[in-house]
Amino acid sequence: MTVVSLPVLYSTIDPSAIVSRVLSCYDIGTVRSCEFWCRGLSDVYLVETDQASYVLRVSHWGWRSQADIDFELALLDFLQKKGISVAYPLPTTSGKLSIVIKAPEGDRYAALFIYAPGAIPLGDLSVRQATKLGETIAKMHQAGEAFECKFDRKPLTLKYLLDESWDAIAPFLQSSDRDYLKTAILQIKSELQTFPRSAPYWGICWGDPHSGNAHFTETDQPTLFDFDQCGLGWRAFDLGKFRQIALNTGISRRVREAFLAGYQSVTPLEAFELKAISAFTQTAHIWVWSISLTYALRHNYSRLDDSFFRKRAEQLRRLRSPDWQMF
Repeated sequence: MTVVSLPVLYSTIDPSAIVSRVLSCYDIGTVRSCEFWCRGLSDVYLVETDQASYVLRVSHWGWRSQADIDFELALLDFLQKKGISVAYPLPTTSGKLSIVIKAPEGDRYAALFIYAPGAIPLGDLSVRQATKLGETIAKMHQAGEAFECKFDRKPLTLKYLLDESWDAIAPFLQSSDRDYLKTAILQIKSELQTFPRSAPYWGICWGDPHSGNAHFTETDQPTLFDFDQCGLGWRAFDLGKFRQIALNTGISRRVREAFLAGYQSVTPLEAFELKAISAFTQTAHIWVWSISLTYALRHNYSRLDDSFFRKRAEQLRRLRSPDWQMF
């Protein structure tokens, strides 16, 4: 038999190894269980100890650099200390917020988070929950104006969100959809090119605000988590990203309006920001399209059939239509 040694693109870390070699670095009591919970842009493990529940996240190799991870964890640590309700990372016994895992494919980064109290809302967000979520994000943006970090992370500029997304998507499109996407990007950039990159309009962005990334208690108090797509960006982009996901998942207009009203009850937006939410919604759609494509190329190529691209091209057309339900 011929034995061939081959490189690896993705490996799943054994939960028992997580317990003995990663969780042992934290002062969290006796581990009762550690289960591989889900695979997204990172691998997530649910951890139960005799003290509490936790979430361990292990980044995928090639998705985020150590500087990217360190920026995110420093931000969450900062926000928690500022009184913003986030699922913050716990330090190891040596004071580190992340652990490097030498996986077969390369370095991956593990971080342990508190388990956000409450649960994801079933079905649609309620008006009260949407209002509370909007208020919390506004407070997060305000607190973030004081955030300083020594770690560099790619900012959420139009070059990153649109130009790099175009480079990823365009080779897979038929000419008509490719031309339409190119025209859409040029129009969005024209609308947003003079948008100010200064506080308070530009600052910390969550990058992925939606009802699936927040737990709500019985009194509808939200705790935010999953800041994997965070970075410096426009606060209006976070509002566009919320709306993009809300529209694609069928969240009602009444709930979307409550979210924006909650945000503005804390931070009133300028007229030009409100006008730009439509363009930022389209920007978010194109960025998410690129992320989904990049993920599928590595983990699930079978998803990349004609319907994958047709669906997203049609969604973009709907988002650009003046008849589409907007905020």
